[in-house]
Amino acid sequence: MTSLVFLKLGGSLITDKDTPETPRPDVLARMCREIAGALDGSFRLLMGHGSGSFGHVIGWKYGIRSGVRDARGWYGFAATARVAARLNRLVTDAMWNEGVPAVSVQPSASARCRDGALVSMSIDLVEAALAYGLVPLIYGDVALDDVRGGTIISTEEIFAWLAPRLKPAWILLAGETSGVLDRNGDVIPRITPDTWQEFSPHVAGSRSVDVTGGMLSKVQTMLALVQEVPGLQVRIFSGLEEGSVLRALRSPEEPVGTLIGVE
Repeated sequence: MTSLVFLKLGGSLITDKDTPETPRPDVLARMCREIAGALDGSFRLLMGHGSGSFGHVIGWKYGIRSGVRDARGWYGFAATARVAARLNRLVTDAMWNEGVPAVSVQPSASARCRDGALVSMSIDLVEAALAYGLVPLIYGDVALDDVRGGTIISTEEIFAWLAPRLKPAWILLAGETSGVLDRNGDVIPRITPDTWQEFSPHVAGSRSVDVTGGMLSKVQTMLALVQEVPGLQVRIFSGLEEGSVLRALRSPEEPVGTLIGVE
């Protein structure tokens, strides 16, 4: 069976994260063209995208990540789901415009959390799409929570739940920054569980509204995952440079951005 790759298009990459509900259609279209150009049958692809200025802004306004406990909170829960799905439709359409057969998978339709941690989600559609040569497309979304009532789950958290079950060879995280940066603003080329303690004090969250924790949370989630899934490697890189997504999909081992893995 051909190898499986997870690719995330970051919310800060496909939206103007500082202006509510504002996509970046030119950037999105260009990356979708690159994805189409990379799909040569040599690997299977599962895609995800962040919520950027769609879900994060309204999710922060209503405090959905920390829980939903009253009528105002549930209104915010529904409003967050609405805008997250709206962005997903824009991404799905952009994929199809470039000939990529994307199948939207709505996490909130089946996801359940327990105190903020994803504990179950249906993957039947994901597995069927991959088996038949389609590209399942998931996204950061709201979810019911047994403890908090409701919460928000990031794309990375969904990837982390799917990876032990689907066993991808690579997770590629395309964002706005060139990788994980050190205290001097230089890219850290490689992070392992053994070296993380050295770098962790210098890695911050997001420069914009991000209810799921930004870069620090992203790296911590991926470090835990490469220890859980044998052979998995993660690359964090900038998707702003033309051709970067195409190159990452064709040659994920190419030394660009930050590689996260075990020794």
